[in-house]
Amino acid sequence: MGQLEDMNAFVRIVEAGSISRAADQMGVAKSAVSRRLVDLEGRLGAQLLNRTTRRSSLTDAGQRYYQRALHILADVNELNAETAERRGALEGVLKVAAPLSFGLLHLAPAITDFAKLHPGIVFDLDFSDRQIDLVDEGFDLAVRIAELGDSSHMARRLAPISLSLCASPGYLHNRVAPRHPDDLKQHDILHYGIASVRAWTFTAPNGQDVSVRLPMRMSADNGEFLCHAALAGLGITILPTFVAWREIEAGNLVAVMTDYTLPARSAYAVYPQTRHLSQRVRAFIDFLVERFSGTPEWEACLQA
Repeated sequence: MGQLEDMNAFVRIVEAGSISRAADQMGVAKSAVSRRLVDLEGRLGAQLLNRTTRRSSLTDAGQRYYQRALHILADVNELNAETAERRGALEGVLKVAAPLSFGLLHLAPAITDFAKLHPGIVFDLDFSDRQIDLVDEGFDLAVRIAELGDSSHMARRLAPISLSLCASPGYLHNRVAPRHPDDLKQHDILHYGIASVRAWTFTAPNGQDVSVRLPMRMSADNGEFLCHAALAGLGITILPTFVAWREIEAGNLVAVMTDYTLPARSAYAVYPQTRHLSQRVRAFIDFLVERFSGTPEWEACLQA
């Protein structure tokens, strides 16, 4: 067995947290990964991992070896990527996670276009709103909608994501449209989430934050469902414009209380900082950045 393969298996074990998880991510038998680790430790004459039935932890020697191995494997991968780039072909598996609604509405067309350009890429996609652990689950990258603070991951901004407080004209026909957050207490509230009572926070025209706690008529964990509920006249909701923009443009939903703004978000491509960014991942991120450059179509409804 080659030492680079053994080194790579060791790094995957560390990042996955256990031999069995690393084997699952690599698509090989657990015994094969375990054998690579044993061979590597035998070659080095040092124990790299303290192993238990559930999880592995680095020894002092293992910690030092892991940090150096990351750099060595990154250099090898970079050399291989440069060679593949000169051949003009991108190949291999690209494992990507994305939020359900944004993924289906806006990311899916980008993925299909990229796949047509690079037929050697095999996509492994997870569209869901659950929180993905990139390292633990072996993802190359994720698209996340957030305002990122301190993070163990690297990120590139793809596009702005605005939020809109909106309702159907039918719902507003016999009601007074809210002008201040406190007015929302007199309305039926459709909330993204699972709690029965939540606080909504707005920024007033004077720049001050205003929070109001509201009982919810309905809560759901999917923006498209809440959009349908609002269209049916069930209440007022906060929706990302990438979900609601066509309905707002068509007049089927009306943005209300527009002088009070909601917290801004962005879509990011996020990837582990400890993992070498392969040429196929780099190319895909560059493609997404170019794809969503400028003002996205879903933001135009607010400008109008």
